[in-house]
Amino acid sequence: MVLAQSEPTRVLEVANNPVLWILALSVMGIVILQSLIYMISVKRNAESAGMSQKEVNRAFRAGGIAALGPSVAVVIVAIALLPLFATPAVLTRVGLIGSAATEVASASLASETMGAQLGSENYTVPVFVVALTAMSISGAGWMIAALILTPIFKRSSEKLEQINPALMTIVPVAALLAAFAALTFREVPKSLTHVIAILASALTMFICLWVARRFNAAWLREWGLGFSVIIGLGAAYYAHYAGFGAAS
Repeated sequence: MVLAQSEPTRVLEVANNPVLWILALSVMGIVILQSLIYMISVKRNAESAGMSQKEVNRAFRAGGIAALGPSVAVVIVAIALLPLFATPAVLTRVGLIGSAATEVASASLASETMGAQLGSENYTVPVFVVALTAMSISGAGWMIAALILTPIFKRSSEKLEQINPALMTIVPVAALLAAFAALTFREVPKSLTHVIAILASALTMFICLWVARRFNAAWLREWGLGFSVIIGLGAAYYAHYAGFGAAS
């Protein structure tokens, strides 16, 4: 007697279709190729920008280290989503474009419009197709916005440089600080655990920068973000199990 497959099992079979694997790997290949072209171009044109090859290598190393923390978070989320969307969809939707929270919210809303829940027995192949389409449209918004707004911002930056070159050193830094501040303060009301994690990571970063400046330890500036992420995660773990929990 052959047992009938459950709907989630059939969804995973469709989600692991070889065509989807080919498309996902093609996208990954393009991203890797773009990264290699960018790195080679930077190395070739470093001198015209007043940078030595040593400074370029240091910048690449700092960027790679800084990416470790966010990458670990993405990997953890991706592993959690694999039973729902399978590897090809997770690879392209969460691993490359958009954010996990946005993608999952889009998929959940699309599933609910068809009277289904993600991962439940009524999570059928048609529901998966609609959810994946919603995720794709949601992610496409990021790409279209970048495609349209990047040339506009470039022209604006060129005009600002002509008016006041000092503004172009202030505006990017201010925008970066505002973006990180917005992401940080959004977590504060959630629970005391979140607050402890923020304070622990901020204190760690402050100490790393102070030690790097005091003892001329340039490497510590590069590793500071990684240390901050690890200490913040550890503080959040112990705070949670100490009973601080989530906000009511």
